[in-house]
Amino acid sequence: MPKFLKNWTLPIAMLTGVAGYFFFSGISVLSPYKPYINGMVSFTMPILIFTQLLLTFCKVEPRELIPVRWHLWLLLIQLCISILISLILLALPTDSHLKELGEGTLVCFICPTATAAAVITAKLGGSASTLSTYTLLSNLLAAVFVPLVFPIIEPHAQLSFFCAFLKISSKVFPLLLSPFLLALLFRWSAKPLYRYLASHSGMAFYIWAIALALVMAQTTRSMVHSNVSFRYELLIALGGLFACAIQFFFGKAIGSAYHDRISAGQALGQKNTVLAIWMAVTYLSPASSIGPGSYVVWQNIMNSWQLWKQRKNEKI
Repeated sequence: MPKFLKNWTLPIAMLTGVAGYFFFSGISVLSPYKPYINGMVSFTMPILIFTQLLLTFCKVEPRELIPVRWHLWLLLIQLCISILISLILLALPTDSHLKELGEGTLVCFICPTATAAAVITAKLGGSASTLSTYTLLSNLLAAVFVPLVFPIIEPHAQLSFFCAFLKISSKVFPLLLSPFLLALLFRWSAKPLYRYLASHSGMAFYIWAIALALVMAQTTRSMVHSNVSFRYELLIALGGLFACAIQFFFGKAIGSAYHDRISAGQALGQKNTVLAIWMAVTYLSPASSIGPGSYVVWQNIMNSWQLWKQRKNEKI
């Protein structure tokens, strides 16, 4: 049973989130408490993401975090495409429905690499250490880009740009970088605690599953209460497919030039979708979360196909 649950964690977590939303929203006695429940979920999500990153970084050996050339190319692709989409969004009318499509696609590109990508990379025969380095670099890029750009493309009347920048920075920057710094601090000054966290780093997988269920519930709520049509929601989901295909393609193409095709492909293509959905729901149009929500499906279809192909080649 534990092996079954681990193999099917992704669909179970996604279905739990969707079914949980419809179940609890249908209980009328909970109606007065829904704002408190929503607030609790919003409060819990950063904690889950932070804990997941902390446990993951406790496994990383600092001496193995050596940047290589393809890291720079992938960061440039991630940044340039994100800037291009942001400029297109700024050129659109404020009431354009294309805004949700652009925002959903944008968050799929700027979102950092998934912490679980190292596991898939190792199974496919790539370098987990170079991927871990890119995971850290992509977290740094997102920590700078998101506070600078999101207030511009999704301004709030009650907040100036500077106030919005400080508000988002105070949440995103510590969330993405503090886990790594804290892991280093524990490694050098609290070794018993560090060893304990490192030995229990597998818990990050189950924390990710809980966070995934919660963000899928948030995405479902956004879809139900969205003022856009089902066809347009499908278009936003196709935007996620476009982002997934482009990033895996460029990652593998650049990685091939540096003889690290698998690691580069996973680094650019496999995203921390839990974080992406949380950022979309929190700082952008709620309907835009459909983009990274669909990315969960697209990237795992790609990963499943790659693992199947790998097993097939091993049998030959």
